[in-house]
Amino acid sequence: MAHDVIVVGSGAAGLTAALGLAERLKVLVIAKGTLTSGSTAWAQGGIAAVLDAGDTFENHIHDTVVAGAGLNRRETVEFVIERAPDAIDRLVQLGVPFNADGNNLHLTREGGHSHRRIVHVNDATGWAVQAALLKAAEANPNITLLPGRTCIDLITGRHEQRYSGSGRVWGVYALDEETGRVEAHTARATVLATGGAGRVYQFSTAPRGATGDGIAMAWRSGARVGNMEMMQFHPTCLYNLEVKNFLITEAVRGEGGRLINPRTGKRFMEFYDDRLELAPRDVVARAIDSEIKKFGLDYVHLDISHEPPEFVREHFPNIYEKLMSLGIDMTEEPIPVVPAQHYTCGGIMIDLDGRTDLPGLYAAGECTESGLHGANRLASNSLLECFVFGEAAAKHILGNWATFDAPPKVRPWDESRVTNSDEEVIIKQNWTEIRRFMWNYVGIVRTTRRLERAQHRIRLLFEEIEDYYGHFRVTTDLIELRNLLQSADLIVQSALKRHESRGLHYTLDYPMSRASAKDTILVP
Repeated sequence: MAHDVIVVGSGAAGLTAALGLAERLKVLVIAKGTLTSGSTAWAQGGIAAVLDAGDTFENHIHDTVVAGAGLNRRETVEFVIERAPDAIDRLVQLGVPFNADGNNLHLTREGGHSHRRIVHVNDATGWAVQAALLKAAEANPNITLLPGRTCIDLITGRHEQRYSGSGRVWGVYALDEETGRVEAHTARATVLATGGAGRVYQFSTAPRGATGDGIAMAWRSGARVGNMEMMQFHPTCLYNLEVKNFLITEAVRGEGGRLINPRTGKRFMEFYDDRLELAPRDVVARAIDSEIKKFGLDYVHLDISHEPPEFVREHFPNIYEKLMSLGIDMTEEPIPVVPAQHYTCGGIMIDLDGRTDLPGLYAAGECTESGLHGANRLASNSLLECFVFGEAAAKHILGNWATFDAPPKVRPWDESRVTNSDEEVIIKQNWTEIRRFMWNYVGIVRTTRRLERAQHRIRLLFEEIEDYYGHFRVTTDLIELRNLLQSADLIVQSALKRHESRGLHYTLDYPMSRASAKDTILVP
């Protein structure tokens, strides 16, 4: 079946783009694993938008640029924030049941925001948004949803039956996770909405599939990436050996939660920042990291038990229930927390239409460097970016549809010289090794020496993994490992290029920020 456009990813950015395109075009949405296994469903916080009487676009722009340590592109910040109220309206029309006070949406506040401007559905906004978008996509006859496909590489001019060096993108090669066969999916335009690269780290709040697939595929095909050193660490991930990556939302601190050193019993943010627990994420994450290292702790405490129990249960029903199932009553005792990788602020370079450097290729959401986040993402600007750029990409494709050529004949995937792997243990070992050295050497606090050590490890692993990739049939694990290593390499290359500390990139060798902010742009 012929499709006009392929969208890779079924989260907020991918489904927003698909719904916009489906007004006139046939769209194929390809997803790794299930349709709900991306990051969108995990977003607890909410969506930032200027909806409060005393708030202005200028305030939201200012807060975004302050959080981004001046590395943001001003035109992008304005573009996104001015479109936020409309994006919320469309979600309301799709049936997202945002919390309301009477006729008005209930607004909460998070770290770095000067006003209450976060619309939310309790503490599970992402799940509600994902459900509404998916329901609309499933009901749309122009959208075909294809889960269980792991994309391997973009199809470009190099894969045309008549070879072309144009760099034009014609779709993707994808592995059918059930049959193990590789399919070539072609279309006139392709939108990458593949999420971030969080699983490059040992501790991460990202879902298991966040292995930097889109970023790595675009890079291998010749697109530039930017600011990959800007990895956001969420300050408060539950510390529990049974439960990996359960997030304790920022809003717990927004509603009065305090950070306590379990050894001294004292609140410690006053030693680090005047804004205390409401300081931006990078400041809070570094403070917790510092306390943990200084006192030899495994975790610190986040305590909201001084607030009335019904207030806590009402504001954080999902977190409360989850913690109760683990024997922790947050209305009576503190929650053990550690920082964890949370959000990829850099990625594939795009313009305000969602266009990448490669003709026919668009991108939206966490896999991109749009200029919105700069050196640190302001809480709840991320879902917003997905809606605005998913729509912008769809609008540009529709507006210029006459200029898109039909895809040429492309070569099928060649696996004539490979065999089935008998050494899955190698993949597991390499995966563990990458995540551990990235956490230890390229984590919250960095040094040039640690970064060089990581780079040395990456070079050795590249040889090993490329050799393996050349000899054995692809599996989802192997594809993810290859992309994970490529993402790690881009992060380390970018971090070594930035000779200053700014936002999320904090290095002991260059503790000061330079006078002017410059993007780190890598060219393939």
